[in-house]
Amino acid sequence: MIKPSVSRRAFTAFTAATAAVSMTTRKPAVAETAMMTRPIPSSGEPLPVIGLGTSSSFIVDRADTAGMEQRKAVIQTLIDNGGSLIDTAPSYRGSEGVVGDLVKDLGVGDQTFLATKVQKEGEADGLQELNGSFDILRSDTIDLIQVHNLVDTDRKLGTMREWRESGRYRYIGITHWRPGAQEDLAPVMDEENIDFVQFQYNIEERSAEASLLPMAAERGIATLINVPFGRGRLFQQTDGKVIPEWVEEFAETWGQFYLKFILSHPAVTCIIPATNKPHHMADNASAGIGRLPDAKERLRMIEFVENI
Repeated sequence: MIKPSVSRRAFTAFTAATAAVSMTTRKPAVAETAMMTRPIPSSGEPLPVIGLGTSSSFIVDRADTAGMEQRKAVIQTLIDNGGSLIDTAPSYRGSEGVVGDLVKDLGVGDQTFLATKVQKEGEADGLQELNGSFDILRSDTIDLIQVHNLVDTDRKLGTMREWRESGRYRYIGITHWRPGAQEDLAPVMDEENIDFVQFQYNIEERSAEASLLPMAAERGIATLINVPFGRGRLFQQTDGKVIPEWVEEFAETWGQFYLKFILSHPAVTCIIPATNKPHHMADNASAGIGRLPDAKERLRMIEFVENI
């Protein structure tokens, strides 16, 4: 676990930014049943703050009717609760095709924000993978294409920029899930014209607070946050434990606790927790509703988790 030090000046700046986010994202009492949104900096388009990841949760045989129906219910729950972003990839063992089929079956293509990736090296293989996603997702336009884990980044970004200009992509970005590789994202964020960056950030793995999140805010790059629950490890730590009373002011479940901690950072645009269970999707979506913890509460949340 990485615990970056925080200077008094940095904490003061963060407190002010968190307060500003609370003021701009908190809804009046009559509207607190709606998921909050945050703008994509490069366009101003509002994006719901809770999405859906599919890296492992949507690996299912498309002939498995029950399995497909369960995941269809997850997508419908996302939409019904105000979310829109679904993140997938060709490398997710068929998940991209499952997403494409279910979005079409549900007829919610105009209500979803589809994000996928490209990872194959080499010009020919990379182009084949890029083109294939349009067929697999059953769309002539993809909302977001991302260079996955910074594989062959320069070549792929060149093509992606061209296709963004022609309207095939609405946004382009880069990803990496390993915290140890996050420093490699920074030069690309600094030098390239990208719209999104995706990386890991959660209450235990907070290294992104030191550079990536501030840099994204400064450069006007939207952030997608993966592995928000530490691949389930965080739930194991709090299994059987009751939510403290002071947490009940803004969170009712441990899932909301962990997601609201992330959302309370002003540079976070959207979180993409993976699930194949509709009730978990509903609980995740609930984290995008109501007030967020302030800077002092964030510190108390960190201390609580560290002392479990």
